[in-house]
Amino acid sequence: MTWDVFTVIGTIAFAISGAIVAMEEEYDLFGIYILGMITAFGGGAIRNLLIGVPVSALWEQGEFFTIAILSITAVILFPQNLLRHWPVWGNFFDAIGLSAFAIQGALYAAGMGHPLSAVVVAAVLTGSGGGLVRDVLAQRKPALLRNEVYGVWAALAGVFIALSGTQTPAQLIILFMFITFLRILSYKYSWHLPKRTVKL
Repeated sequence: MTWDVFTVIGTIAFAISGAIVAMEEEYDLFGIYILGMITAFGGGAIRNLLIGVPVSALWEQGEFFTIAILSITAVILFPQNLLRHWPVWGNFFDAIGLSAFAIQGALYAAGMGHPLSAVVVAAVLTGSGGGLVRDVLAQRKPALLRNEVYGVWAALAGVFIALSGTQTPAQLIILFMFITFLRILSYKYSWHLPKRTVKL
């Protein structure tokens, strides 16, 4: 049940994020739906491939596909109301999607009995994989690969779940709020990871 709640939250957040990025890039209606769906489900698909879950499992999420389509449709029908505040709400939706999907991915891997490393990878890929694919398709610099702190928070969620056995609904909600809060702080205050450059 808790798993489904986080999946719904992440699906809505990332579907909206992908749809608005598509509109910013002036995609047609088909492109808006495609980018929105890829953003919502891309991370889970990549995760499944790496931890040994059949790709066909993706097509068993009919209700989540419906939720994503309805979310994208809402963005298309009411774009001006959303876009007017997108600089603020865009990052907020992204933070929610990252946190929800990172936790969902970590729970998925932990439930299969995978070790810490696999749980962390599943958290990062589920939490940021859809956004990574979205940014690549929109020809933007992926947030996961920039120096802004992003994937670290997804990895932190994976570590918490793998090491502490965080499983109860109350624990997961607190973790969700904590990761979302850290992500919001990181873009609000422009936190960055150290960089190394090479001049040739």
